[in-house]
Amino acid sequence: MRVFIINHAQISESAEMPLQLPASGFVWASCSRQEFKQRQGEIQGQLLSLCGLSLVDLHISDLLNAQLPSHYDFTSQYDLLVFRRLATIASKSGAAPVLDRIDTSPVGFALFDRLLLSVHPDDCAVRDTFATKLLAMASSESRANGVRLPANPADLMLRVINTIVDGYLDLRRELSAQLEHWQSQLLNPYARFSNWGALLQARQGLHQLDEVCEDQRAAVQDWIETLKSWPDPQGSAEQRDRDVLHVRSRDVLEHIERVVHHVRRLEHSVETAVQMHYNAQSNRTNDIMRTLTVLTAIFMPLNLIAAIFGMNFEVIPLVHNAKGFWWAMVAMGLIASALGVLFWRKRYLGNKDA
Repeated sequence: MRVFIINHAQISESAEMPLQLPASGFVWASCSRQEFKQRQGEIQGQLLSLCGLSLVDLHISDLLNAQLPSHYDFTSQYDLLVFRRLATIASKSGAAPVLDRIDTSPVGFALFDRLLLSVHPDDCAVRDTFATKLLAMASSESRANGVRLPANPADLMLRVINTIVDGYLDLRRELSAQLEHWQSQLLNPYARFSNWGALLQARQGLHQLDEVCEDQRAAVQDWIETLKSWPDPQGSAEQRDRDVLHVRSRDVLEHIERVVHHVRRLEHSVETAVQMHYNAQSNRTNDIMRTLTVLTAIFMPLNLIAAIFGMNFEVIPLVHNAKGFWWAMVAMGLIASALGVLFWRKRYLGNKDA
């Protein structure tokens, strides 16, 4: 467990919960899901000592559930937000498609007045990344540059969620590169696409990703609606902190909507590439059939002439003539040439685009 005591001037870190809340500022306690499960009774007792109440049993189940979709819930004393992350996990072979390496494990937040409890997946790098960033904010250089520390637990929670959402940007580049590679293969007229299984999995993965983002958006929207119902702030400082919460909440929602828009655009791109592939294959088949039909039409008169001279009659013109063979060959050549020119003028032969 990593515990941070944050106020407007400094940040201190420890491995255990404090015995009491600080005189000013608030506490951020973060732990892994496995650690929360093992120390559930101890953490409940610490919350009761610091905040005067503990988590509801159903909310504990939500924090321990690794398959729970993003959602928001609240009580009269604290708020609960479960937010599924978008992260890539390392592949042992290094060749797995990016969609097979997307991990959407949930991150849970229990938000009290002066304490934030966050429960992360065991391999979640968001906590360590944001903790490093948070400690850097407390440096004198950062404060001189106007960097503000989180004013309250809600502000800190929104910053962590924003970090989770922004982590999709790196994933987006890799995902776009993978789909562009498949699109180039689908539209290559000189190659035969055979990776249909991976493409189908990609379409299913994008659909699941769309559902995850929709749940994220719904959870943040519920949080914003609840934020509007909070009691009116007392004083200009509290009003400013409330305005910052509204701004950060809308910023997180806007980032999620950008992710949703990009995922849906990728879905549409995949569908369009597949349809273009089938259309290209259909056009190629039509071109082949048109060429074969034209060749058949050219050779049909020649076959007719050959069939006539192959009849078993005693008297057939030109059969016993020494030049009959050459007359027949010249006639067949002229007929074939005339038909070839006719079909070429009508663009039944050759490339139509030319």
